[in-house]
Amino acid sequence: MKNTMLKTRPVDNPYEIWVCGRWEWRVLKKWQADDNKPNARWYCFVTSPLCTQGEYGDCYVKDIKKYAGKLNEVYMP
Repeated sequence: MKNTMLKTRPVDNPYEIWVCGRWEWRVLKKWQADDNKPNARWYCFVTSPLCTQGEYGDCYVKDIKKYAGKLNEVYMP
């Protein structure tokens, strides 16, 4: 399976946006094609009540999916 999300995108044009309350993960790059691998990770821009200006960094996919929902699945029918 080819990874079509390996190229880093800018913050204003992410591949996906995941939200949980006031937390937001903007997925800028996916390191692997299969998100279900045990240590799969994404390069994200994360904003939260603790860091309102946001921070860049790698996040484990399992942690994001455990608590958050994809933006279009959360707010749009």
